[in-house]
This record gives sequence, structure tokens and C-alpha cells, in this order.
Amino acid sequence: MKKIVIAIDGFSSCGKSTMAKDLAREVGYIYIDSGAMYRAVTLYSMENGIFNGDVIDTEKLRNEIKNIHISFRLNPETGRPDTYLNGVNVENRIRTMEVSSKVSPISALDFVREAMVAQQQAMGKEKGIVMDGRDIGTTVFPDAELKIFVTATPEIRAQRRYDELKAKGQEASFDEILENVKQRDYIDQNRDVSPLRKADDALLLDNTDLTIEQQKGWLFEHFNKVNK
Repeated sequence: MKKIVIAIDGFSSCGKSTMAKDLAREVGYIYIDSGAMYRAVTLYSMENGIFNGDVIDTEKLRNEIKNIHISFRLNPETGRPDTYLNGVNVENRIRTMEVSSKVSPISALDFVREAMVAQQQAMGKEKGIVMDGRDIGTTVFPDAELKIFVTATPEIRAQRRYDELKAKGQEASFDEILENVKQRDYIDQNRDVSPLRKADDALLLDNTDLTIEQQKGWLFEHFNKVNK
């Protein structure tokens, strides 16, 4: 069976990562979480004096971006990949609200996106990958054989994120999360470099009212159509 590239784009907290991880595991593909890569750059910036409050020292980051290497390694306990920043497992640290609130301005920087896109394209050379993000089908892999654009209402997305944080035992405020979701939507759609938009040849998936099982069925139907 031929191997293809599957690009899954969409708004924050749409369940893209869970969907992409599950699909990759089911079809034996490698999963690459592009959002985790931008979160890892954000964490690096927070821990290395690049943030002064909410202000980013862009020159310092520009000089250091070449030293930021992100990789993924399978976690045998979860069966899913963990994110490594310069060889250190940062999977849990990149999922905090503190990182969530700072990731959009970092990922809007053109030199950060260029560096991450180069790393992502290198990962995808052999095909047989599922990658999710904001600009995978439009910028990273414009020739991907299967492109999916995922959306859901901001309220549903905020509720999912709230439930996820609570399940991990983290403090969470629904109103704060909803505000964060709306803010990220605006920044993602209005940035100068690779703004979030549906590729012309992407399939639209609105999962506001779908169960995980219904979504899985939809995904496999379209994967099998393309991968005959």
C-alpha cells in the first residue's frame, strides 16, 4: 500500500492532535504534532529570558533559534509520542495554560515559522506521516494527498480544554480558557506569515456535535478513499 502525507489543520482545541495520533496509530504512520513544536519554542523562550512579561526579545530568539531542536519519541506507557526539546522530555511542561497564553505571538514570528517548517518538512520526506497544526496543508505540505480542516464552536472547544486540564489535576477557569481560545483564533487567522485558513482542496470537518467514534468513522472513510 502506498504511503501518503495526511495534513490536519484547524482551530485550537478542536481535538486535532488526538484525532491525528489515533489515525496514525491505526494506520501505522508516524505522528508529528507541529503545535507541540511551537509550544516547545515558547517554553524555551520562557526559560531563557526571551520573555520580559509579555514582550518578546525577538533578536535574542532569532540568534538562538538555530540551537532549538525538537524531536518526538514514542512513550511506551501511553503508546503516543512525547515532545523533546534539545533532548529533554517537555511533554507535560508545554501543555500548561502559561505556555498556551504565550504560544500565539511566538508562532506568529516569521523566523520561528521558517525554522519549524524546515524541521517539519525534513520529518515528512519519507511520507507515511500524519501532521496536525495551523498551516500544514497550506504551507508545510501543500501537496499532501489528504488534507482535513477541523472546526468547532469556541464554547465547545473551551469546554474540551477545561475538561482536559481538570482531568490532569490542573487548575482551570472556563472563562479564562474561552477568552484564550478566542484570542488565539484571532491571532492565528490574522498573522502575516502562514495565517490559519482552509486549503482549497481540504475536506471540512465540523466536530462540534460529533462523538469520537463518529469522527473516527469519517476519517477512515476519507483515508481509504485516498489510499486505495
